[in-house]
Amino acid sequence: MQTETRTSSSQLPVTRADVEAAAQRIAPYLRLTPVLFLEPGAFGVDARITLKLEHLQHTGSFKARGAFNALLSKPVPDAGVIAASGGNHGAGVAFAARALGHRAEIFVPEIAPAVKIERLKSYGALVTVTGKHFSETAAAADARAAETGARMIHAFNQPEVMAGQGTVAREMQTQDPGLDTVLVAVGGGGLIGGMAAWFERRVRVVGVEPVDSPSLARALEAGAPVDIGGSNKSIASDSLGASRVGDRAFDVAKVYLDHVVLVDDDAIRAGVRGLWDATRLVAEPGGSAAFAALLSGAYKPAPEERVGVLVCGANTDPARVLS
Repeated sequence: MQTETRTSSSQLPVTRADVEAAAQRIAPYLRLTPVLFLEPGAFGVDARITLKLEHLQHTGSFKARGAFNALLSKPVPDAGVIAASGGNHGAGVAFAARALGHRAEIFVPEIAPAVKIERLKSYGALVTVTGKHFSETAAAADARAAETGARMIHAFNQPEVMAGQGTVAREMQTQDPGLDTVLVAVGGGGLIGGMAAWFERRVRVVGVEPVDSPSLARALEAGAPVDIGGSNKSIASDSLGASRVGDRAFDVAKVYLDHVVLVDDDAIRAGVRGLWDATRLVAEPGGSAAFAALLSGAYKPAPEERVGVLVCGANTDPARVLS
């Protein structure tokens, strides 16, 4: 099996070499986020747990990585950049655009939390709220890009964005070289695609999705990306509610991903609360999903397994965590 995956890797949209190049490109603009090594038996789990605190990144999520890599990889027109986002990707694009001197216009769906919209505006972006489902928001953004000539920065289905997100995996491996498994929340797949491309099965990569938004799980079952609809029922739907996993992310996942587990809203709530109670970390529901998989038993590690858990977003109202 290893020979087969390595033979096909050169044809993938994102490779380990692309992630390495992205890491060098974006290093001057990003934070090296810390890891937290939990004590043995933490949360009643017989594993050695490492939390990667990516919610401490600029803009409160990993999205700034992909945004900077996308903007630095190709020329940006005078019209600037446009993105459609549930909030975190838009914040990353807006932040990167401001840092690099470009205009940014961000389209967000109606379900986007007010705290994320305010963050976008604070970075100087023009914000348009439209569409009940992300697919509608994305269509409006595409139309605006065609009208203005601005460059579209896709939330998860661009190789440059995926490679930027994959730099999280590179950092994790440097900070904890003995990792056996990494748990990663999945929305459209850009993050897990980039991370899986870096690890190349040297470390198991396990995707975590809400029960109500299993876009990658359904794609793996079907053998290709499928439209799962836009119910937006999950409390994590603003960041993990993509109705269809990205084609490029799927191409990487089918080669390098170990498997996907699903977590319900109760588990996600418990994950958010558990992080706060035990570590005083404030994370949004989507940012806590990977931890929820471990806490709920959706992912059951082997005894003494070294498990990395990506805490990937903190753009939430702290009152939600404490309620």
